[in-house]
Amino acid sequence: MYESIAVSIEHRRPENFGDRVAYGFTKTLRFFADLIFQERHTHRAIVIETVAAVPGMVGATLTHLKCLRRMVDDNGWIRTLMEEAENERMHLMTFVKVAQPNMLERLLILLVQWGFYCAFFGIYLVAPRIAHRVVGYFEEEAVISYTHFLQAIDAGTIADRPAPALAIHYWKLPQDATLRDVVLVVRADEAHHRDVNHGFADELAGQAPQAAAPYPEHAAELDIAA
Repeated sequence: MYESIAVSIEHRRPENFGDRVAYGFTKTLRFFADLIFQERHTHRAIVIETVAAVPGMVGATLTHLKCLRRMVDDNGWIRTLMEEAENERMHLMTFVKVAQPNMLERLLILLVQWGFYCAFFGIYLVAPRIAHRVVGYFEEEAVISYTHFLQAIDAGTIADRPAPALAIHYWKLPQDATLRDVVLVVRADEAHHRDVNHGFADELAGQAPQAAAPYPEHAAELDIAA
């Protein structure tokens, strides 16, 4: 059923100095993530999603304040960014149900989230275009990571266990959905966030944004507390 969720593994080639800074920053973090987690895909997802939920909230907050100061409309950016932050948090809640992080990973989460929040807040204040480009590149890497996750499930190195009830409710999956179905819809989410943030960066540069990957249908209301 969910094989129909086609996701392209695209790379947005850096076009200027700001893009190259954003891409270099992303690749540096990718190097350390690969070094720490290697093939431990579920634990990688837990740590990465705690970071991935930060940019949307930062962007929404600073955009909200800017619109208040200038008394202008946000053109839908705030709701989009808030939805992104919520969606990434649901990714985290889902993978926590699959594999509990150990104490070292919990410490890493605290340190990385604190450091990344401060860094990203500063970047967004000074250069929001670069901030959105960073997120676009982050999401490119997320699509690659979840593709590797799927390959590991297909190869049998990760058991394709039943999907958590939280994921079934949030993504409106069938009751017999498995972890593989969850990874497919999560990967589709990340592809959408990738294209939206590259599009925001393009808009801030005065360019027309490219078409975004489709966003999977989510539950209108979450009856299960996250």
